[in-house]
Amino acid sequence: MMYRSALLASAALLLGACAPRAAAPAPIVTASTAVSGVSYYPQQTGLSWSYVPEGEEIRNPYVLRATGPTLLGSTPVQGFRLTGRGVDRTWYRSVSDAGVLLHGFTLPGATVTITPPWREYPTAGTFAPGLTWSGRSTLNILDSAGKLRQSVEVEYRYTVLEQRTVQVAGKTYRVWVINRQISGSSPELFAPSQNLWFSPYLGEVRTPEALLLIGTNFQSGNRP
Repeated sequence: MMYRSALLASAALLLGACAPRAAAPAPIVTASTAVSGVSYYPQQTGLSWSYVPEGEEIRNPYVLRATGPTLLGSTPVQGFRLTGRGVDRTWYRSVSDAGVLLHGFTLPGATVTITPPWREYPTAGTFAPGLTWSGRSTLNILDSAGKLRQSVEVEYRYTVLEQRTVQVAGKTYRVWVINRQISGSSPELFAPSQNLWFSPYLGEVRTPEALLLIGTNFQSGNRP
C-alpha cells in the first residue's frame, strides 16, 4: 500500500510539472528621465503636472510635461507639452534664474512664434506685491507648412497682487497671485485678463487657462 501511495504521489508531481502554464507577460518598453533637483522655475526634463479645470471633479486630468531642449526655428528652447481630453499643445520657453521667456506655442494645425519673446516671469526671488513687468510683441501664426497666415501685435502686462496660502485638491500651497492682461489678441488666443498662481520650485498651481493643480511627479520643498 505504501509503495502504491508513493507511485501515485510521484505521478501527480510529474503531471503537475508537465501541465501547461500561462506564459509570463512580455515586458513593456518604457522610458523615463531621473530628476535630481528642481529649479526655482521648474523646467527639468521629465517633470510633469496634472490639472483639472476649476470647478470640475478630479478625473480625466490634463497632463503638462517638461519635454526638454528643442528648437523653435533655429532658437534653442525648452518644450512644455499639455495633453488630455483631445488637447495636444506645446509651449516653447527659455527658462533660467533670470526669468521665463515665452518664444511661441502650437495651435491645431499651426505654430505661433513671438517676436520678441515675452516675459512670463521675472528674475527668480524678486516677487513682491506691486511688482509689474510688461512688453509688446508680434505673434506670427504659421500653418503646418510654415507659411505665414496672420500677424498680430499684442501688449502684455503682469502685476503681482499678493502672496497667499491656498488649498487645492486637499493640499496647501504658498503662492504668488499674479494678474496677466493682454490686449490686441483675439480671445481664442488669450483671455484679456486672468489671474494665475505661482509657487517657486513647484510651478503654476492655477494656470492662466483656469486649470488647477492636482498632482505632480516630483516633490517640492515649498509647501507649508
